[in-house]
Amino acid sequence: MHTIEPHYRWRVEYIASEDNKSPFYNRVYSEFGFTNTIYNYFIHPQWDGFESETLYLKILYVDYADSYAILELIGEWNDCIYNDVLNLKQHVIDYLQKEGISKFILIGENVLNFHGSDDCYYEEWFEDVDDEGGWVCFVNFLDHVLEEMEEHNINQYVHFGEDFLDVKWRTQKPRFVFQDIASRLERHL
Repeated sequence: MHTIEPHYRWRVEYIASEDNKSPFYNRVYSEFGFTNTIYNYFIHPQWDGFESETLYLKILYVDYADSYAILELIGEWNDCIYNDVLNLKQHVIDYLQKEGISKFILIGENVLNFHGSDDCYYEEWFEDVDDEGGWVCFVNFLDHVLEEMEEHNINQYVHFGEDFLDVKWRTQKPRFVFQDIASRLERHL
């Protein structure tokens, strides 16, 4: 897992540690010191922690004018033991929402498992962004992860599924990824 880096091609357009509105502003990263782990497996030092023991992320891009953020995740999403959605909401999402972000694209290719609990924080997140005309979309999550999320009724509050499994985001500019997801959501709704 230590070789899986967060997507870096958009760094010419956005770096969260240089954005004074980011929850990771002024964070300093090591290129060689591997300290963060997921179940005793070291992960690349460019991933950001947010009070979760098993889930890390990278804010890849934020557009304050169009009110959206693109985040990439790695690890195990565990609401059952670690209440990861609460930590994500309190330490990252709420911070971005205060800066006007209401549309969230979460890329989950590297989310290996999901362990659900109740859905109250997803409902709160949905209500927060819905009041501002926003949405939350999970993109390219693994099938078994999405099945577990459906079993916990998260699909009531977050957009995911077949329409969002094949997004070719790595080769595009962030604004085109956003436009693609927004148009898929329009068709989905």
